[in-house]
Amino acid sequence: MSFDFDLFVIGAGSGGVRAARFAAGFGARVAVAESRYLGGTCVNVGCVPKKLLVYGAHFHEDFEQASGFGWTVDAPKFDWPTLIANKNREIQRLNGIYRNLLVNSGVTLLEGHARLCDAHTVEINGQRFSAANILLATGGWPQVPDIPGKEHAITSNEAFFLPALPRRVLVVGGGYIAVEFASIFHGLGAQTTQLYRGDLFLRGFDQSVREHLRDELQKKGLHLQFNANVIRIDKRADGSLAAMLQDGRVLETDCVFYATGRRPMLDNLGLENTAVELDRHGFIKVDEAYRSTEPSIRAIGDVIGRVQLTPVALAEGMAVARHLFRPAEYRPLDYKLIPTAVFSLPNIGTVGLTEAEAISQGHRIKVFESRFRPLKLTLTEAQDKTLMKLIVDADSDKVLGCHMVGPDAGEILQGIAVALKAGATKAVFDDTIGIHPTAAEEFVTLRTPVAR
Repeated sequence: MSFDFDLFVIGAGSGGVRAARFAAGFGARVAVAESRYLGGTCVNVGCVPKKLLVYGAHFHEDFEQASGFGWTVDAPKFDWPTLIANKNREIQRLNGIYRNLLVNSGVTLLEGHARLCDAHTVEINGQRFSAANILLATGGWPQVPDIPGKEHAITSNEAFFLPALPRRVLVVGGGYIAVEFASIFHGLGAQTTQLYRGDLFLRGFDQSVREHLRDELQKKGLHLQFNANVIRIDKRADGSLAAMLQDGRVLETDCVFYATGRRPMLDNLGLENTAVELDRHGFIKVDEAYRSTEPSIRAIGDVIGRVQLTPVALAEGMAVARHLFRPAEYRPLDYKLIPTAVFSLPNIGTVGLTEAEAISQGHRIKVFESRFRPLKLTLTEAQDKTLMKLIVDADSDKVLGCHMVGPDAGEILQGIAVALKAGATKAVFDDTIGIHPTAAEEFVTLRTPVAR
């Protein structure tokens, strides 16, 4: 059978664009359909603009600390519209880059909502196209619990476009997005409260990391409330909001920001016209090569619910392109030892097993941990502390996990991730000469295990 395209990608986010570009580079006829914005969540309402806002929020501390180094700074004044306008300009530039990447790769770009008609046919803007293979890379979407007044809440989709910085913000959620935005709003000057229904945020992260970040955020004046949940949101006549909690308390605020999870974006995709099946969590079921239960349809990224990180979607997209059009170069993606960062203030960087995971997997472990005040702060009044932690298999000496809370944690942990991927032992860390004076050198000077 003759098809219009060898590969039709629905979704021009990181994973979809990577798959399309590489497939086209391998000689395939490729089309990409996108209904919202090129670059997906990461470029438009995720990683990139969020990191820009984190940079903006960090200046608050920089101004405070400058006097310790002899700088006299007039009272700093922050302007939210300037930050958002500059952010928007940069995102528009990146949108253009993504467009050029696709077009210059020979990919056919179709802008509009694409819908599956059957296992080999896609309809978009009233036109139908056939494809030997279809790739679903439509990403995720934030969701707000179905409570009275949910229409008064915002999510990360709207936060980047607020016309003004709210005076008071209530952040609801305990995942990394909630922690990051709580840091952003607080750093930019809003009275910020983060509320989470569990005992402690960042479930799944190492316990030392969770506790250390809690202590550092509270030290900075961010108000944290655990074991609390919002049951309704009311809008007052003056435009302010009242969030009623499960215990009967009412929190007055100007903005309720929800970061309580994301769902796969499968709305009106036409899956019912195919044999594609979903798992019990609503994600698309796929095998090792990202094939769904409909052999001609594959899926990657947030819609399959594995590791919802941009670099993982990129790797999955490349894997699909290779599996389809360069099978000799294909190798399954290894989901172990994926490094990640949380751009809270302070940052978190982590790779490998947590202490609890290592124990649950049967390892006899040694734990090396250091908490210290960074050199930069010794000339200031700031009392922030950095946490560094290594988890080592006591029998093989192999480093199983590495965790950090402190400035530039993500930048530092990228290099550590390479070492762990290569199978580095604690002896290798010990034999590595440190770069002095840096925080990073602490990872190669940890000598005494902590008592447990």
